[in-house]
Amino acid sequence: MAMESPSPYRGYVEHDGVLHCEGVPLPAIAEAVGTPVYVYSAAMLRAAARRMKAALDGLDDPLIAYAVKANPNPAVLHVLAQEGLGADIVSIGEYAHAVDAGMAKDHILFSGVGKTREEMEKALTGGLLQFNIESIEEAHDLSAVATAMGKTAPVGLRINPDVVAGTHEKISTGQADTKFGIPGEQAMEAFRTARALPGLDVTGVTIHIGSQLTSLDPLETAFTRLGEVIRALRHDGCDLSLADLGGGLGVDYGPDQPDPPSVEAYAAMVKRVTRDWDIRLAFEPGRSISGEAGVLLARVIRIKPGAKAPWLIVDAAMNDLMRPALYDAYHHIVPVEPRGEPASYNVVGPVCETGDTFARRRIMQRVEPGDLVAFRTVGAYGAAMSNGYNSRPLAPEVLVDGDRWAQVRQRVDLAEKSAMPLPDWLEN
Repeated sequence: MAMESPSPYRGYVEHDGVLHCEGVPLPAIAEAVGTPVYVYSAAMLRAAARRMKAALDGLDDPLIAYAVKANPNPAVLHVLAQEGLGADIVSIGEYAHAVDAGMAKDHILFSGVGKTREEMEKALTGGLLQFNIESIEEAHDLSAVATAMGKTAPVGLRINPDVVAGTHEKISTGQADTKFGIPGEQAMEAFRTARALPGLDVTGVTIHIGSQLTSLDPLETAFTRLGEVIRALRHDGCDLSLADLGGGLGVDYGPDQPDPPSVEAYAAMVKRVTRDWDIRLAFEPGRSISGEAGVLLARVIRIKPGAKAPWLIVDAAMNDLMRPALYDAYHHIVPVEPRGEPASYNVVGPVCETGDTFARRRIMQRVEPGDLVAFRTVGAYGAAMSNGYNSRPLAPEVLVDGDRWAQVRQRVDLAEKSAMPLPDWLEN
């Protein structure tokens, strides 16, 4: 197990006029690996995991299951496994990543609306804590798989509380008109049906209303409704042992963005709302664990005059960081070697779409062609959502631990990796 670094640097700080990740100057990484490149701070990953564990102290054996979809890099998962975190997974590929990283199988929750029978079989064979089932139809499929294997599948039913999360509509998951979960008013019937199916051990309930939540109010409403469901189910004879409260806690993306609640405030609310539930609680944090631990380094290609602001063209693009194009998301952009002079830019990438825009008329420090800039808070849903659009390679990833660093994903040319010979009928 890696020891805690003695480096005085924690996260991203400027030292001698140069931005560092912990004890490593970011230009050294860019020079060695090239740009664009994702960089993660192991110290910040550990600190976020320990802060959440400390906030939840006092609960009876809480499970913190990191949402692997936020950042499935094996090195990131390995750091979190060393901190005792489990995994919330939504595909059998994420299951393999979690197990390979050393996350305990009895700390794995399998979520998602589209689990295939093949995925169910593989997860049952490997072992896990619970399948989070999203519909009675899925329960029937899992029952058939488990029965055919001669196994019993541990199950929790996901309840949709019909709560407006107050986040972007594309990452809001707890309203009635979404694909997720079983409507709260149908919970009793769903549990009765699932409990009667062979091969299922239905002892859990789960909920998740969205991502990047900046208010505790919708979470408290959802948890309160879940508590009512738990009481009703127990009155009906259900033996419930696990309540998975999902994730969704937001992070600070930069100036003029909503301030998210602290982990401590979140934990205090959870303890108050669930104080009489008498049940083990599970949590699925993703962004709040890894989001602030990552930056995307990019190099300025050129600066082009514009009608309202100059176009600052960098070598990172929407295929590397999808969130601005997908959600109109804000990411703080800072020069790695700041000059201290303010300037306004439209920050864009090389992809041939207007949507390849990271910021418009952003006031930031002046940069020149060849300078490095860092996109902050990209440790979650950054590299994980990247793709090969415009035949661009996937950016490499680097983990920093004190004054040590290592490349933990190579630059991947998807076109080259997936290339196959032309069929004979095209060559003739």
